[in-house]
Amino acid sequence: MTTPYVEGYVIVEKIGAGSYSNVYKAFKKDGCREAVAIKVVEKRRLSKSAEDNIVTEISLLKKLKHPHIVNMKDFLYDGRCIYIIMEWCGGGDLSGFIKKKRCLPEPVCRRFLQQLSAALKYLRSHNVCHMDLKPSNLLLAQQQILKIGDFGFAQYLSDEDKHNSIRGSPLYMAPEMLLARKYDARADLWSVGIIMYECLFGKAPYSSSSFSELADKIRSKAPVEIPKCASVSSQCRDLLSRLLKHDPEQRIDYESFFKHDYLDLEHFPCEESLLKAVDLVSKAVKLDAEHKEREAFNLYCESLLYFVPLLSAENDPTKKAAYRVKVDEYIRRAEELKDPAAAASRSANDSSAFSQLLKLCTTSEKLCSALEIGHTGEMYMTEGQYSLALGKFESCLATLMPLLALEPRGPRRDLLHKQVQQWLCLAESSKSLAALPAIKERSNATAASLKGKKLIRSR
Repeated sequence: MTTPYVEGYVIVEKIGAGSYSNVYKAFKKDGCREAVAIKVVEKRRLSKSAEDNIVTEISLLKKLKHPHIVNMKDFLYDGRCIYIIMEWCGGGDLSGFIKKKRCLPEPVCRRFLQQLSAALKYLRSHNVCHMDLKPSNLLLAQQQILKIGDFGFAQYLSDEDKHNSIRGSPLYMAPEMLLARKYDARADLWSVGIIMYECLFGKAPYSSSSFSELADKIRSKAPVEIPKCASVSSQCRDLLSRLLKHDPEQRIDYESFFKHDYLDLEHFPCEESLLKAVDLVSKAVKLDAEHKEREAFNLYCESLLYFVPLLSAENDPTKKAAYRVKVDEYIRRAEELKDPAAAASRSANDSSAFSQLLKLCTTSEKLCSALEIGHTGEMYMTEGQYSLALGKFESCLATLMPLLALEPRGPRRDLLHKQVQQWLCLAESSKSLAALPAIKERSNATAASLKGKKLIRSR
């Protein structure tokens, strides 16, 4: 097919192809020169079922608006083709990202899974099933923001509906679709499990050289085994095993999936979580002013569970800096309420040294990114989320230590060495503390301490 002409757009390159469509990168001709992706579907190549799929895809994309679903900007058509104009995702797809990295660290996998799950929760609220979830249909925008694309096989399917038509890609297709030809909305959850497995270990569990070999593996109902050398958290292992149940009746259901501790969608960064964070901290400040230390401490800690992910996810430098100032302020105040003596002895030098190091690293995006991750680990540790803190420290140190070995002598190397040593110690502390009760239990103990201090003062 020759490069198509689309009114109002300049097509620059072909970036993908399907059974009846091609995808192109293009720019709008108007002053903004916005980049877009245009899916060009040749009408003559459409079967009746393919035509129905296109109609459903356009219908769905017109209605579905979510930060982690590719946005359809417009659609056009002429006598030869249908043109679906979508937002441009410049980071490629998750399949290419996995191949480039070979396998992803658990914190990165978890972040992608959170984004995918947030989009799936939105789709379920509209009774929509994607039916073709796979890494090549998960596109990446800037700063590793994942978006579900290609709704060509999607359909409206409530939790009670049953279907029997084959849809999707066999390697990621639920066993009940391949073998029994009867399925419901839980089929997408199997696909999520396969994607999660591929992110963590570099390949799908039933990778095969042919469809018949794949079918044989699934027909045998061999349990999906996590590689013996793999080091994954118990929560990650639990969710993965519950997603990859051959029998859909034994597979985790959507309600349990969205509430699973590993995903922690309650604190997933979004507009709703920002409103919750602001409301909680406003109440904390009010109680603080009324000298109700116990209640104020609890609410400061609870607000940080929302603020820390928001800080980590923010891409705008100005907003990120504003978040950091506020988060540091709330952490300091929570520490003062928890232990006034310890808070008074905090070293201003550490904060100053970190700020100086950040300034010296502005020319290295990789260094800055790793330092941000480590700083987030400190925040998680301060508010008692030790497992999350450990993940952040391990992630940042994996980047910083090789860079430190290559860093030439000078002030930046000295500060970087000091910071790495500090985070190595904190990582060890986080590992030891990870088994302790979570923040609410710690809050209760602190509250009891505060109550005791009040009683002593009253005497």
